[in-house]
Amino acid sequence: MKRIFAVALGILTAIGGFVDIGDLVTNAVVGSRFGLGLVWVVLVGVVGICLYANMAGRVAAVSGRATFEIIRERLGPRAGFANLAASFLINLLTLTAEIGGVALALQLASGVDPMLWVPLAAFGVWIVVWRAKFDLLENVTGMLGLTLIVFAVALFLLSPDWGSLAGQALAPTVPSSESVATYWFYAVALFGAAMTPYEVFFFSSGAIEEGWKRKDLMTERLNVFVGFPLGGLLSIAIAGCAAVVLLPEAISVTSLSQVVLPVAQAGGTVALSFAIVGILAATFGAALETTLSSGYTLAQYFGWSWGKFRRPARAARFHLSMIVCIVVGVLILFTGVDPIAVTEYSVVFSAVALPLTYLPILLVANDREYMGTEVNGRGANALGVVYLVIILIAALAAIPLLILTGAGA
Repeated sequence: MKRIFAVALGILTAIGGFVDIGDLVTNAVVGSRFGLGLVWVVLVGVVGICLYANMAGRVAAVSGRATFEIIRERLGPRAGFANLAASFLINLLTLTAEIGGVALALQLASGVDPMLWVPLAAFGVWIVVWRAKFDLLENVTGMLGLTLIVFAVALFLLSPDWGSLAGQALAPTVPSSESVATYWFYAVALFGAAMTPYEVFFFSSGAIEEGWKRKDLMTERLNVFVGFPLGGLLSIAIAGCAAVVLLPEAISVTSLSQVVLPVAQAGGTVALSFAIVGILAATFGAALETTLSSGYTLAQYFGWSWGKFRRPARAARFHLSMIVCIVVGVLILFTGVDPIAVTEYSVVFSAVALPLTYLPILLVANDREYMGTEVNGRGANALGVVYLVIILIAALAAIPLLILTGAGA
């Protein structure tokens, strides 16, 4: 049982990062428009996030300090502030979307207008962050999020033409009804969603919350190489369900009810219930992650006391900053903005900010002053540089593709 819960941090991070409200809808949109023609992007994203999350987790376990603290110290306050500004603003957008996502999941379960659920969702996030212990937070949310495996079960129950799906994945093409620019827009969006900056900051800070040391490096690797690939597989399952049910009917995905339609068709009410529980857990887990990440990045940059291992009174600014972020997110949602649209924009802007996030992590992971003998090997550095090139290309292409395609419309 201890071994199972040892990977709970990775499961929570992966589900909150890969299968949040934006990913649920984006993967369904991609599946309904391109089939499995963009699965390769998910796979590239999984390898990338595993690579850099492993670096961030290893830095935390070996140095005993969160990555953002070292980035500020290693690169100086100006470079650190550029990293902070980019990642924090994107994180705030994502937090807004995730609170809205919890409200949408509750609407799916109850039929009540999501705007009425927003204050309750925000309160729930705050009270859990305020009162729940970190291990309880990660274990419960992460494990409940595993019910999203119902999408994989549904895919098998639908008895698709596996040869056709494999052909879409192995020989991707742009459908005649779509433009090349739209195809690449969604490729960048999926990549940005997989490599979202808050994932590594949450994972690194979570390692400190867990009290990981050098002796826990195996646990760290288990978290990374089990949790994140699992999140990627769930994303592919969601896209696969949409490709089988929604693509042939030309159903345009604009709501969660359409996302879960293939599950309901495959397994009826029972399967749908599992899907709703999984969506609620995933969006709530992502809201917790983004809330904590907001507090972590601010506190670590400015040198405040932080962490759920401290009583709120001993980390007052850390907790106050998270409350302010939640309130700002609620106020944005009360303007009537679509939380799904907010998330889709946030993953595109995440792609823009990726170089500011991942270059510093690569530099710190190679610094013997902090890492001693646990610095990156040649293979990790070579792959890290390759990914930095990919990240830079995605960052440069994101805004032009957003404008050119009208956000993939």
